[in-house]
Amino acid sequence: MGLMNNHGVLERHSLLLTIGILVVVSIGGIIQMAPLMYMENTIEKVDGMRPYTPLELSGRDIYIREGCYVCHSQMVRPLRDEVERYGHYSLAAESMYDHPFQWGSKRTGPDLARVGGKYSAEWQVDHLKDPRALVPESVMPPYAFLAKKKLKFDQIEDRLKVERMVGVPYTDEMIANAKGHIYAQADPDNKGFDYYDSLMAEYEAAAGREKTVEARDYDGDPTTITEMDALVAYLQMTGTLVDFSTYEADDLSNRR
Repeated sequence: MGLMNNHGVLERHSLLLTIGILVVVSIGGIIQMAPLMYMENTIEKVDGMRPYTPLELSGRDIYIREGCYVCHSQMVRPLRDEVERYGHYSLAAESMYDHPFQWGSKRTGPDLARVGGKYSAEWQVDHLKDPRALVPESVMPPYAFLAKKKLKFDQIEDRLKVERMVGVPYTDEMIANAKGHIYAQADPDNKGFDYYDSLMAEYEAAAGREKTVEARDYDGDPTTITEMDALVAYLQMTGTLVDFSTYEADDLSNRR
């Protein structure tokens, strides 16, 4: 009570007030950080997570290059209105292989954390080519040029090696087969490439379950693997790796 009654001393002396603030903030910071020093990993383990395939990773690089993150976040917050619109709130594990993560806070367009499978690949291609043809009120610029740009992946092995350096568990086999995996995922019907089984085996083994990789001609042009193929492959897997049917639904009735 004595300290409470003499708070005027701190208020009249800026140096004492500054020291007091630093002490309080330091105590709070230590309480928050100290437990983390005794934890091997702060991200919960979630079944289904796997590294991006080379095609998906290339598409993610294009997503970042074109500035899609400026208008679209990739994080569903644990609020009732967001969960009702976008689906289960985002888990930290879903971004464990993202460097950098794409959480964001600006939404000129909708959040894309759960966009995978929400629309068909054909819809995604049409939307990227001419957004207003499908969403008249959209202010999104067209990306039709992506369907005309051949995907460059001559250095994809090095790209995967860099990801492995920061903790993404790409195996030697995944890196060695990277080019073949791109062909297998974007053109699975081409019998000239025999990497399809390898693609499924290596990445689905990493996920711990089947059917986590979609292999198809994404852009409607089987003659060329384009940047459109890569970007749509990335969008179509976003938010699809975790099987939320294994989670108990949270009671969000009191969340605001």
